[in-house]
Amino acid sequence: MGFNKKVLELTCNIPKGRVTTYGELARALGSPRAARAVGNALHANTRPVVVPCHRVVRADGSIGGYGGGVPRKVELLHEEGVDVIDGIIDLQRFGFQFPV
Repeated sequence: MGFNKKVLELTCNIPKGRVTTYGELARALGSPRAARAVGNALHANTRPVVVPCHRVVRADGSIGGYGGGVPRKVELLHEEGVDVIDGIIDLQRFGFQFPV
């Protein structure tokens, strides 16, 4: 299975109302230095709500990009109960880590 497909499959496991980071996805895939490649794989996602790439943010809790536009990403996160304050998500409160 290709890297991009693995990224998309793992992204489907992020629970509603939680977010993870590009780096955390890379770590969970066994490639901890591949955060940028994770971002590229998510950018190529052709099913953006089915594969919830809106639940992936930057390591500092800032929103990052989204194919549907950042305002739509924020809207989707708000609908799931995630607070976005001044473009930042509290990763202590809403963060999700994959089991080791």
